[in-house]
Amino acid sequence: MVSSYKLAELWQRLGYHVIVVCMGSSTKVEKVSDTLTVHYKKDIFIPDPFNFGISFGFSRYVKKIIKQESPDHIIINKVLFWTSWSIIPLRLAGYKVIVLTDALVGMTWWPRGFIAKIVMGVGGWTMGWITLLLAERVVFFHPQSPKLLSFLRISKKAIVIPTGIDETLYSSNKKDNEKIIITYVGRLESVKGVDDFLSAAVPLKADFPIIEIQVVGWYKDNHPLVTKYQRSVKFTGLRDDIPDILSKTDIFVLPSYSEGLSNALMEAMSSSSACIASDVGGNSFLLQNGVSGLLFSAGDIEALKSHIRRLIDDPSKRISLGQLARQRIEKEFSWNVIGKKYKSLLET
Repeated sequence: MVSSYKLAELWQRLGYHVIVVCMGSSTKVEKVSDTLTVHYKKDIFIPDPFNFGISFGFSRYVKKIIKQESPDHIIINKVLFWTSWSIIPLRLAGYKVIVLTDALVGMTWWPRGFIAKIVMGVGGWTMGWITLLLAERVVFFHPQSPKLLSFLRISKKAIVIPTGIDETLYSSNKKDNEKIIITYVGRLESVKGVDDFLSAAVPLKADFPIIEIQVVGWYKDNHPLVTKYQRSVKFTGLRDDIPDILSKTDIFVLPSYSEGLSNALMEAMSSSSACIASDVGGNSFLLQNGVSGLLFSAGDIEALKSHIRRLIDDPSKRISLGQLARQRIEKEFSWNVIGKKYKSLLET
């Protein structure tokens, strides 16, 4: 989970020694630095549209490490992930736990697919709700509906602290390109709406030969979108040079059907890319529609196409949106700002 990685790095900068327990392809322990140790517990991964990992014995493994290390704070990241269920034995043992989450799966965040929605809905209103009730504090990465928080009976212990971003890692000076580069960064999962992005963007190449469309991120072999669009779209696969890719990106598109607080969107904003995103989850918290980005209703391909066309036609609007997006990150989501909020929470 990208948010877990980022928060571990941020907390180290604040002077904490961080021990992470997560799921992975094998059980192992990795000492990343003097202040960061990562324990991996082997899991079984259920693919798209569930994208859910199962690791039998994970809670017992967590409890064992906590007994060994005696941490000052215990933090669980995400609700309804298999890892979050370790809160039950921890609370029974008398430990207080802070829960962080960017989305309420099965309540405000939904996968695409009827069966997946039913499964996640049942899970969200049972195990997900139990996780929230057992938490000492619940930290949301973006604002939630006050009515929902009241119904869940967690209003008094819920606060908002975004994950934020180290914007200094991203260049805000756009490099001159012969083409207008339009980019999506993320996995090719159904909930991300990449199919809508390509349906909207690819036909525009007929009117605007100057554009180049790229999809950056992991995808499984023989992915149908790659097969369908590989002649018109550059599929880069998994990359570790995202700051460089975004420095050359003119227009960034995030067409998700459900979203938390998108790290990819924050990275694009930090890179002064003109951003277009679906109006779901934390996207409207990050982007001010028409000011620091453009929003559209999830699934509305024509509206997305219209936004892309507008930004291709209007270079000054592209530049303005990108510059104001960077300024918003620096003012509201910079690690200098977010770090102070987490330090205050943990000291309290």
